[in-house]
Amino acid sequence: MDVFEAIARRRSVRQFAAEKPVDEEAVRRILEAGIAAPSAGNGQSWRFVVVRDPEVKHRLAYEAGHQRFIDQAPVAIVVCADLDAAEKGYGERGRETYALQDTAAAIENMLLAICDMGLGSCWVGAFSEAVASEILGLAGNVRPLAILPVGFPAEPSLRVPPRRRVEEVSTFR
Repeated sequence: MDVFEAIARRRSVRQFAAEKPVDEEAVRRILEAGIAAPSAGNGQSWRFVVVRDPEVKHRLAYEAGHQRFIDQAPVAIVVCADLDAAEKGYGERGRETYALQDTAAAIENMLLAICDMGLGSCWVGAFSEAVASEILGLAGNVRPLAILPVGFPAEPSLRVPPRRRVEEVSTFR
């Protein structure tokens, strides 16, 4: 798929075909897409937690405002930032800014790869980081920033959400 086609086709998917599992090779390709993202100073401060355990997904869904589609997806990938790794070479700016930018770039790469593979996902950021860290047993320097439930869409999403025009959001100098 052409990258512009993937950008145009990508949608937030919140309903998954329960009977269709996501195999290990697909998960690996998604993670590799995240790893291919740019990062400040090539620090690659992202960390990924792949969750298949139904109980863990259920607990994450509960802590994410009862967003049940998280535990209904065959797999959930929790994208985290290793704050210590981000801080190396950049100090506090690495922890406060570059860690967020690095993980956001990885997430978008992953979402586009997911779309290209015929899978669906939704970028979930509404959850308690402290509780997610506890559920996943994360080290204190690892900050969970997004949950990506991944699965085959239950139905195709044909609705194109409205987008603002270039002129509304851009300044040319």
